[in-house]
Amino acid sequence: MNAIGNEASGGARLVIADDHPLFRDALRQALLNGAGGDADVSIGEVKEAGSIDDVMSELSENPGTDLVLLDLTMPGVRGLSGLMNLRARFPDVPVVVVSASDDPAVVRRCADFGASGFIPKSLQVAEMRGAVASVIDGGEWFPPDIDLATEDENELADIAHRLATLTPQQVRVLMMLGEGLLNKQIAYELSVSEATVKAHVSAILQKLGADSRTQAVIMVNRIDALQRDAFPLTEAD
Repeated sequence: MNAIGNEASGGARLVIADDHPLFRDALRQALLNGAGGDADVSIGEVKEAGSIDDVMSELSENPGTDLVLLDLTMPGVRGLSGLMNLRARFPDVPVVVVSASDDPAVVRRCADFGASGFIPKSLQVAEMRGAVASVIDGGEWFPPDIDLATEDENELADIAHRLATLTPQQVRVLMMLGEGLLNKQIAYELSVSEATVKAHVSAILQKLGADSRTQAVIMVNRIDALQRDAFPLTEAD
């Protein structure tokens, strides 16, 4: 984890989460040294993370972070469910997805799951800084040519809308179910009773229209399949 920037400036505190060091450096330079003007944003500190675990650790240590710039193909992110988990763990920290793709369905799903923005990596520096400034100021930024209100008429869109109704704690429980944890283990991790976990599981199944824990996990995996289809390259590529 690298801290970069002028902490004394009092500007925004950002985390760039991407497994490619060259891209992290390029994005950092774009944010710190981009064109000024109305779209400019004061950056006080930029930290870099190469895995989702690094992101989680950084946010735990620095809850005052103003923004996370997240790559969906980073190790440990697990696609769109990784975004869900990050938003569930730290609901007060805005997340902007930074991606090499701008597949409309994925952009809409990111919005459904709580992302405050979606920035294509091909975006010009001034536009990128403007997008970041908008989110830091409390707004959102998504590609203007993508209509977020458009409904994708398919089963995955329906699943995504159901998943978006889960509370942050229910998302955390669902992610742990996906890891194969038992109710007792989930209760320990969340510092709650087993009865509370059972209540969460029941609510999850009801909201998703799932008949079992396994079916609920399968629904999450199908959403991740959408992300894998949109981003076929692996980290090794």
